[in-house]
Amino acid sequence: MSAGFRQGWKTAYPLGLSEGYHLGSCETVIRSNQRKEPLRTRQWRLMFVVSGQGDPYATIERGLLLSLHELVSELRVATPFDDVALIAQTMKPDLVLVFNGMDYVSAETIQLLRQRGHRTAVWFTDDPYYADLSGAIALNYDIVFTQELNCVEWYRGLGCPNVHFIPLAVSTHIYKPQRVASEFHNDICFLGSGYRNRITLFDAIAPLLASKKTLIAGRWWERLEHYSLLQPFIRGDAAWLTSEDTVNCYAGAKIVINCHRAFDDDEINANQRRIPAISPNPRTFEIGAVGTLQLVDARGGLETFYTPGVEIETFASPEELAHKIEYYLQNEQQRRRIALNGLARTVREHTYSSRLQELLHAAFLS
Repeated sequence: MSAGFRQGWKTAYPLGLSEGYHLGSCETVIRSNQRKEPLRTRQWRLMFVVSGQGDPYATIERGLLLSLHELVSELRVATPFDDVALIAQTMKPDLVLVFNGMDYVSAETIQLLRQRGHRTAVWFTDDPYYADLSGAIALNYDIVFTQELNCVEWYRGLGCPNVHFIPLAVSTHIYKPQRVASEFHNDICFLGSGYRNRITLFDAIAPLLASKKTLIAGRWWERLEHYSLLQPFIRGDAAWLTSEDTVNCYAGAKIVINCHRAFDDDEINANQRRIPAISPNPRTFEIGAVGTLQLVDARGGLETFYTPGVEIETFASPEELAHKIEYYLQNEQQRRRIALNGLARTVREHTYSSRLQELLHAAFLS
């Protein structure tokens, strides 16, 4: 046995053993927390209109549809560019559910559906960032679902009589723990666009990120003051990764940073009323489902979904984020304990099967 082989074995064996142990622990957690009883299929006919906006919505919609097939007796999928009214007239659905609904399905089409006796609903998934637009759209529908708790009373105040808080979640068919190729192994991972609040955060911790094996994937990161320092770690061509690569990046990282977009960023938002955002983004649940430690900026509504320090870890400043990155990179046992707790909570409560049952119950039984 050559010295090089012995050295390679000595280095790689503990890493493989640790990864294998973690994946085995993830599998045990998933089996222990999965729903035991079969889903109850209702005799409802549902027409689901996708957003028509591509990724990341398309991946979310794929996960939703995998779950919806198990919950309704008949499901028809349409795009906003189809003749939605004609399809509904043929299908005669009990509910037409429009996903995201940002003006791709015209008000005239929704009014025609309602005139013909079809119940209509919209599920806004970008609240409150486009509230200047969604407020007028919401008034066209019988039922409004929003993923932002702070928007419920706002829609009711506009005159929408039937409004429900249905947050986003995750498809565990798509997002799950897995072994990944070495190219995806990183200390720190962040996937997303370089919004101004994120630029400020990452500039503040740039020296730390540059000292680790870091991956940043998304657009607009050239705006960093420390761009030259972090450029080797940035995949600027990756405006949206495929869902497969996203899972690989999450699963291969020791820590995933999750920084929400700011509700008051006029550069990208249409939220002149300054409705605060407190509900977690879908990334929160997707990272949780992969079994990797997540460091997320503290939001007022987060504790409803995960217990900080137990199932997820939070930060309120660049200094706190930097401190926790260093701490959890050096303390694998604590890092993986929180990740496993987060995985358990995600599988138990935050899947699209659970969310869609809430949505359907609100639409038909409340």
